[in-house]
Amino acid sequence: MNAKTNTGSARDAAMTVRRKVLGDEHVDRAEAVKTGFDAPFQDLIVDAAWGRVWSGAHWSLRQRSCVTLALLAALGHWEEFAMHVRATARTGATADDIRETLMHVAIYAGVPAANHAFKIARQTLAAMGED
Repeated sequence: MNAKTNTGSARDAAMTVRRKVLGDEHVDRAEAVKTGFDAPFQDLIVDAAWGRVWSGAHWSLRQRSCVTLALLAALGHWEEFAMHVRATARTGATADDIRETLMHVAIYAGVPAANHAFKIARQTLAAMGED
C-alpha cells in the first residue's frame, strides 16, 4: 500500500461503498472534476470516509446514514445533508428514520438546526418522489 493513498483492492472496496451509498452518477461527476490540486483531498475522503468509516462491519449503512444526517444537520452542512438525504434511497434509511434522526438533532443540537434540516429533508424527499 502506498504511504500517501490507499491503492489496489482497499481503494476499490472503498469506491464500491461510495458508489453504493452516493450512486454512480454522483461519484462519476465528482471524479470528473477532480484536479491535481484537490486530488489528495479526494483521496483522503475515499480512504478515510469510504474505506474506513462507511466500510466498517459494526453498523449497517442505514445506521451510518442516520448518524451522518444527524451530524451534518447539527453542523449546518446543508449541501452535504441534502446529498445524504438522497443517499437514503440506497442505504435503507426511511423517511421515518430521517424524521427520528432530526428529532434527536432538535434536542441535542438545537431546534433551529433541526427546523432547517426538516425543511431541506422535505424538499429533497419530495424531489425524490417520497413524502
